[in-house]
Amino acid sequence: MSETIIDARAIEKFYASPEGKPIQVIAPTDISIHAGEIVALLGPSGSGKSTLLRILTGLSKPSAGQVLWHGQPFAESRANVSIVFQSFALFPWLTVLENVEAALKAKGMSAVERRKRSLRILDVVGLDGFEQAYPKELSGGMKQRVGMARAIVVEPEVMFMDEAFSALDVLTAENLRSELLDLWQSKRIPTRAIFIVTHNIHEAVSLADRIIVLGKNPGKVRTDFRVTMPHPRDEKAFEFSALVDHIYKVLTRPQEPAPVAAPAEALVTPKSDGAPQYQMLPHARPGGIAGLLEILAEREGPYEMHTLADELAFEIDDLLPIVDAGAMLGFLTVSEGKVEITAEGRRFADADITARKEIFRDLALARITLIRQITRALASKSDKTLSDEFFHDILDEHFSEEEARHQLDTAVHWGRYAELFDYDAAGGKFYIPEETETRIENGAGVGT
Repeated sequence: MSETIIDARAIEKFYASPEGKPIQVIAPTDISIHAGEIVALLGPSGSGKSTLLRILTGLSKPSAGQVLWHGQPFAESRANVSIVFQSFALFPWLTVLENVEAALKAKGMSAVERRKRSLRILDVVGLDGFEQAYPKELSGGMKQRVGMARAIVVEPEVMFMDEAFSALDVLTAENLRSELLDLWQSKRIPTRAIFIVTHNIHEAVSLADRIIVLGKNPGKVRTDFRVTMPHPRDEKAFEFSALVDHIYKVLTRPQEPAPVAAPAEALVTPKSDGAPQYQMLPHARPGGIAGLLEILAEREGPYEMHTLADELAFEIDDLLPIVDAGAMLGFLTVSEGKVEITAEGRRFADADITARKEIFRDLALARITLIRQITRALASKSDKTLSDEFFHDILDEHFSEEEARHQLDTAVHWGRYAELFDYDAAGGKFYIPEETETRIENGAGVGT
């Protein structure tokens, strides 16, 4: 194991609710950063990625646990870190050169020395000739080069990147990732470790020597493993695709166990520990599923999910639940980080609203356990009504209280769209509307 630079031990983060009770954002977590590695941190929205970054850089203190810098408490050390932000965070009234110099000026470096070093770094990141330009005159990619130059110029031992490429177009982001990797491998920057927070699975697999995936509610490490593929990495290679697929499954199936540390062999052919105890519905609404199917129906063949997210201006973790819901219903197939519409998905996309509801209804009853259970339970009652507590009691055996509520909320949206049942929020009751009873009596069943 190489030298440990940052060692976070049992760190937690929680905030006080309006009632004064602590809300845990980060569960007790151990994370270390070693010399000579690029670490990528992935996780769904709300998993605490940026909170962890702030703790590891010293911008925020953990509520419990401690962060060590070369074995010494962070607060007692002269930690040498820098951050590249998603929003560029440039001073619009300063030139490119002045923006880069600002970081050195804050450190008290002499004017001659900071200009000399800044000019050298601007040349390294490909901004030679743009020293006197202002941010408003630069493209998004060039602005991010300035952000990278400003982070590199202070010669950080660890450079942190917080969604640094997510605001850029696909081609520009790809070029900057390649250039960052070239700078790192050629040792043209003095940085000893890079820590990247990202939502882009392909970005993580392309760059990282080690990948950490977080779960949420509260944030916690679900898996932490090394990537042994040599650089440059071929996105069409089996190992690359298999790893993307593995990470996708970890992100979208939080109810399934994921190894905290997995050997490389397990990543290439990940093995399931068995089916989850209870099917978990992705939190996606029928309208979102329908919209995605309409878009994919116009495309041929498998489609890269991160490319689709970029085209739609979606965060990848906002797109993932919709994709997962489509796959659960049989509208989509997902493999190796690519999504493809099925024949059933095309039939849905081409249908009118009435036919869509019928298709959705049939697939929901056939494939979704919770939808089928609610529908059958209601049909068995003479008044076709049941308290939501009945279903809460079932779900509480498998999910947290909050997740059980989310599961029922999603079931309500799906059941209403399929015209199988409805929900009275004021009374806390599920019920089958009169028109649905009539349809069932006229020959439409509730699944077998």
